[in-house]
Amino acid sequence: MFALLKKTRHLPLLLRTLGLRGTAHYARQRFLPAPPPPAGKLDVVSFYRFLEIPPEVPTPTAPIPERTLNWVIPSFQLGSGGHLNIFRMVYFLEKLGYRHHLVIVGETPYRSGEDARRQIREHFVALEASVGIGEASLRPAEFTVATSWDTAYPVRRFAETRHRIYFIQDMEAYFFPQSSSYAFAEATYRFGFIGITAGAWLAELMYDQYGMRTFGFGFSYDKERYRPLPRHDRQRRVFFYARHVTPRRGFELGLLALHRVSRALPDVQFILAGWDSSSYEVPFPHLDAGVVPLDELPDLYSQCDVALVISLTNISLLPLELMACGCPVVSSRGRNVEWLLTDGETALLADATPDALAGALIRVLEDGELREHLRARGLALAHSTDWANEARRVQQYLDIIRQEV
Repeated sequence: MFALLKKTRHLPLLLRTLGLRGTAHYARQRFLPAPPPPAGKLDVVSFYRFLEIPPEVPTPTAPIPERTLNWVIPSFQLGSGGHLNIFRMVYFLEKLGYRHHLVIVGETPYRSGEDARRQIREHFVALEASVGIGEASLRPAEFTVATSWDTAYPVRRFAETRHRIYFIQDMEAYFFPQSSSYAFAEATYRFGFIGITAGAWLAELMYDQYGMRTFGFGFSYDKERYRPLPRHDRQRRVFFYARHVTPRRGFELGLLALHRVSRALPDVQFILAGWDSSSYEVPFPHLDAGVVPLDELPDLYSQCDVALVISLTNISLLPLELMACGCPVVSSRGRNVEWLLTDGETALLADATPDALAGALIRVLEDGELREHLRARGLALAHSTDWANEARRVQQYLDIIRQEV
């Protein structure tokens, strides 16, 4: 088992973070083929027992401490961007006077809440919040926050809270084909929770399609990490956010676009990062950087003339991080992107086709004036954002909700 883990440079960190048992679980998930189906019949009813909800929304029976929040989260691993956003919001809201308790539901490698808290503080954010394992560890709180579709079910069941909040970072139902999982995820948007959404696209989508009351917050980036660094040479390079494990990032679409660029401009080099792409045939010269340590990203981004970041659902944080390093961004066109990026100003947007995306990349590579314009406007947009300001915005939403009771 651990001979397999020698394939990753993260073995010491995995052992420190997850322990022996958790690291073995990671190895089975990452390197070994899926096990055969268990003998006998599959127990659908038992597997989906977590979906059960009471016929009516329960009301609190115990005293509720003010300015307190439960955050119900799925388990996390190192590098989880969605969890980083949650932990960062908790951290800033702590500074604004709110107290927090995080509860991990579902399968987890963490042996205790204190074990998970230690990893959060060491590898994500040094927050003060307590952490519990399992639905039973929820505490009476003024707000109880669902952070993913599967956590919305225990939040719906929990009685000792005044307000149920849905912290929505993407349209998770879109992660599935039209299926049972799609239906289970979509149903949570009708639970009557108040939505606090990552950006205006989700706020409008949840209100228009599901009648959810929503408040949106914006994005920013780690200003202590991301900044322009000197170029090492004059070689033209394209960065591609290549995550074949995340279908909404359009890996195949991006690879076809890059192939068209390589045929038009044979001197351009390509860097693929975000996940190991070595199992794919990539028909042009490239560097497969895989999962890059955070501290190495600013230099990598600064060596590139343009980046391709495809978003088929909500936009990721990556465009702001790239622009903060002086790298212009090409992305797919759509309201899910345009709430943050402006075509021809802060980024170049194109239809989600190989030819359109390739054409946009070639324009940026060949037109120095356009490239410098996008670079300057992208830097200005990144610099105008601030996570502390977004947390204050969320605090204002919470205060509005509190005053309505």
